[in-house]
Amino acid sequence: MNNIRLTAGGFEFLGHLEQALAPKTCQAFREHMPFNSQAIHVRWSGEAIWLPIHDIDFAIGFENNTSYPLPGQILLYPGSESVTEILLSYGSAVFASKAGQISGNHFITLTSGVEQLRELGKRVLWTGAQDVNIEFG
Repeated sequence: MNNIRLTAGGFEFLGHLEQALAPKTCQAFREHMPFNSQAIHVRWSGEAIWLPIHDIDFAIGFENNTSYPLPGQILLYPGSESVTEILLSYGSAVFASKAGQISGNHFITLTSGVEQLRELGKRVLWTGAQDVNIEFG
């Protein structure tokens, strides 16, 4: 069961877990699905939104990690230099925190609805936080 559905700000996106590339991250995230949070616009990373995760310790290290996500790629930062968080790129992004550049585990790729990501990003930027749900789909 690797197919997921992400809903946020009135938009729906379909994608899949990157099980072969990030098995530990995918398994840890599965244990918290359905996942509910809020999308907030990033401060340092460019064209992306982030989902803060303050109370979950995924107890994983880095795998399939990158600082340069493409639109539709979802990264999980397992914590250390910054708070545990999820980053969703909708344009040009370099994953960063107040501590500087960081990387996250690329564990979800959105494959449907990607053309709506920029509109979601603008909505989050100009109107504020949006509810987000990630579930099996």
